[in-house]
Amino acid sequence: MAESAELILDGKSIILPVIEGTEHEKAFDIGKLRDQTGYVTLDSGYKNTGATKSAITFLDGEEGILRYRGYPIEQLAEKSSFLEVAYLLIYGALPTEKEFKSFQYQITQHTLVHEDIRKILDGFPSSAHPMGILSSLICSLTAFYPKSIAPEISKEELDLNIVRLMAKISTIAAWSYKNSVGHPLIYPRNDLDYCANFLYMMFSFPTEKYEINPIVVSALNKLLILHADHEQNCSTSTVRLVGSANASLYGSVSAGINALWGPLHGGANQEVVEMLEAIEADGGNTSRWITKAKDKDDSFRLMGFGHRVYKNFDPRATIIKKAADEVLQALGLQDSPLLKIAQELEQAALTDQYFIERKLYPNVDFYSGIIYKALGIPTEMFTVMFALGRLPGWIAQWKEMRENKEPIGRPRQIYTGELERDYKEISAR
Repeated sequence: MAESAELILDGKSIILPVIEGTEHEKAFDIGKLRDQTGYVTLDSGYKNTGATKSAITFLDGEEGILRYRGYPIEQLAEKSSFLEVAYLLIYGALPTEKEFKSFQYQITQHTLVHEDIRKILDGFPSSAHPMGILSSLICSLTAFYPKSIAPEISKEELDLNIVRLMAKISTIAAWSYKNSVGHPLIYPRNDLDYCANFLYMMFSFPTEKYEINPIVVSALNKLLILHADHEQNCSTSTVRLVGSANASLYGSVSAGINALWGPLHGGANQEVVEMLEAIEADGGNTSRWITKAKDKDDSFRLMGFGHRVYKNFDPRATIIKKAADEVLQALGLQDSPLLKIAQELEQAALTDQYFIERKLYPNVDFYSGIIYKALGIPTEMFTVMFALGRLPGWIAQWKEMRENKEPIGRPRQIYTGELERDYKEISAR
């Protein structure tokens, strides 16, 4: 007999089926609860609510496990490339050599953006935040590719939209940075791979030759892989919810970018660097700041330590720590004051009983912020880098939602406002 739960309400027995996932996660199916009882559940922030079934990413916060389509993140970060992982997430399987070459070639051929998009970019002031530019220009792609908004689109058109988005986001992201510093825009190069091409568009100038550093390219590959998907977080849920209204892929991802822009979601690695810079400006006395972090009456808290989901350790942090060491060594920054402060904070978190008991270990944001800073990427671009990495996951989740023919999202509420009252003319108020 299938497992179920019984809810006794007003003397009536309501049977709630139990749903079990392939990794033995269990949930009560309350899909018919309102019809049967008139009641809804209240779960602020949806922390205990499964909004969908998904075959993309498995995350176990208690055990520190992260897998994309069944593949451990450790293996993918060590052996794969960002574009190969993107293909895996979007299409469900690792590509064959032929499939990967085709995918890579198509993306390379679509990195150029319409020149009218450049005109839109010219309308933004140099003070515009790169995330605002990214969100706006990604959404504008719907106007350039109007077939993308059709309720039903062919597989060929869908694949083309996916390729366009994967290709053009790197160009738009790099241009958003160039706009912020008033530098000339750099067009993509078809002879470079995805990560090398992005770095070229970010940091090269028309006046001089740009040298590609393979260690930097490798580190960026790892960072993007580690951020490629993370189950039903705020921005991913936003992409699925907007997409459930049959919104285009471009419009749905633009909404996800805006959700990621919120400092409670995508701003953690930026906050890490700002914290390190504040400690440096204060003389670099990490002991004083560690004491402040322990003081329950002090508002200061360490950024980049602990995680809302991972309760023991963040499996991505171990991977990216090694990459951080390699990048800093390759760039000759191993003796930088910021790194010294970061190492002292890391050591305290790993050895001090206060942090150990509270499981405040360094997470992926702690190390990714250090790497981005070392690469010369300004802090206001950190969330753009996050979006660049998360794009394959957003696409995969949007695609899965459409393929599953999921209904339009429509959360319920518990009304707590005024009871019915009569309208009064303004003279009588």
